[in-house]
Amino acid sequence: MRPIRLPEPPGGFSGVPEIFEGGLYGAIRRAVVIGNGFAGAENQSIGLVRALGLSGRQSLYRVTRPRGGINEWLHWLPVSLHKKLEYLMWRICGERRFEVIVKGQKVMPRSVETSGLSDVLEADANHIAKMARETFEKDGPLLVVASGRDTISITSSIKRLAPDNVFVVQIQHPRSHLNRFDMVITPCHDYYPLTPHAQKQIPRFLRRWITPREPPGKNVILTVGALHQADSAALRNVASAWHDELAPLPKPLLVVNVGGPTRNCPYGKDLAKNLAGMLQNVLWSCGNVRISFSRRTPEKVSKILVREFSTNPKVFIWDGEGPNPHMGHLAWADAFVITADSVSMLSEACSTGKPVYVIGAELCTWKFADFQKSLRERGVVRLFTGKEDISESWSYPPLNDTTEAANHVNLALAERGWSIRTY
Repeated sequence: MRPIRLPEPPGGFSGVPEIFEGGLYGAIRRAVVIGNGFAGAENQSIGLVRALGLSGRQSLYRVTRPRGGINEWLHWLPVSLHKKLEYLMWRICGERRFEVIVKGQKVMPRSVETSGLSDVLEADANHIAKMARETFEKDGPLLVVASGRDTISITSSIKRLAPDNVFVVQIQHPRSHLNRFDMVITPCHDYYPLTPHAQKQIPRFLRRWITPREPPGKNVILTVGALHQADSAALRNVASAWHDELAPLPKPLLVVNVGGPTRNCPYGKDLAKNLAGMLQNVLWSCGNVRISFSRRTPEKVSKILVREFSTNPKVFIWDGEGPNPHMGHLAWADAFVITADSVSMLSEACSTGKPVYVIGAELCTWKFADFQKSLRERGVVRLFTGKEDISESWSYPPLNDTTEAANHVNLALAERGWSIRTY
């Protein structure tokens, strides 16, 4: 057995060496982030790791689904089953391309050219759990943070394979068997199905299939919105980086973030036309307006706004070329207008304490309508009407979900005799 050199006692020595207080073996100095390839989900995990002080000590793995062609119709399957089915089809069809006719359209399934290789390692539960066990004595416990449905089977397996060596945080509700994780962090609106209002909307014979089916347990931490990386330190850094481009702009600076329609927040040309008209109405009170589209924004929506404002000297439209100004906009904007579909963009903007106006909230249904309602009740957003004077500012207690979630992680670790070490 190797000799153990006990640390020198601090001023108030308790009589118990640090090694037995969880000091050496209970110090978490590293994290594994398991992503699903979607920025909205991965940013939540990275944001939490950053808030815990481990941003420079994280490794990123990804759970990847087969993409392209017929695989786009198989995303409802569990990722493990999807991969097995895709492999079976590939073996049957060989390495040649083949075509499937779906509603008269040619669809190209998996091919060598479209599958590609990622720069990020594929998440393998056995590998990560083995690493956690074998490095525990030298490096201490491993923090595992993941977000999104496709990561659930990986993180739950890691917890099962290395229960004494990892602390697993699953972000977004995993729907069932929450005891598979040390902690689940999820927004309050994920529990909307349990409310009396929601129960009235669900036929009785379907209620057993709608999740979650029970109130949050001790290991569930509820937030208002999504976690993110836009903390005060990050915004100070990007404010400096974007100073030369954004600081000289006339004030107030109105930032407009346009997402894309979803199943529970559908919209199209009508919302784009309404947004264009409302922006025209408030343009007189703005020094400058900057419009950004997301990857989900339909071309039919973006075209309307581009046609309306592309020649207006007061309006800048980011065309997707060059550095993404999103974080710079969060730092330098005086007010925001955001489409209601994006929980992430709203959560980030509402953490700044600056005025946030929402368009399209009336189109949201189910738990996303509940999310919009909670933001309005907290006073962090107002509905965009086109009658606003953007130069008139208002404020509110900013959302602080990421920091609060990190505090809960620290408390849970302390109960286990573990702690985050950032030095």
